[in-house]
Amino acid sequence: MPVIHTHTSEHLKLGTREALKTAYGESIHHVPGKTERWLMCIFDDSPMYFGGDDSKPSAYIEVNVYGNDVPRDSWEKLTADIMNALEAEAGIPKDRTYIRYTATPDWGWNGSNF
Repeated sequence: MPVIHTHTSEHLKLGTREALKTAYGESIHHVPGKTERWLMCIFDDSPMYFGGDDSKPSAYIEVNVYGNDVPRDSWEKLTADIMNALEAEAGIPKDRTYIRYTATPDWGWNGSNF
């Protein structure tokens, strides 16, 4: 039950969102037990300042997964993949992107919790 929520300073066209969704789906396997089958991708755009500057594209990514313990190297691999995809597909530099990771034992779906 992973969710990757992408906040960008620029509006992403449908083709760019599709390319990122595909890249995220291919990369989520770095997190043990996670697959694209349960991956939810959310894309939002809004004004964003990075270092007090809004003249260049930037992004803030939230990755949430069901579980307790995700190995650090899994997050490292996912960081590299997400940032590479954002730079290649949306032109958002790695040095203007933050990613926050959260793993939680509480997750609701289909009217109940896991």
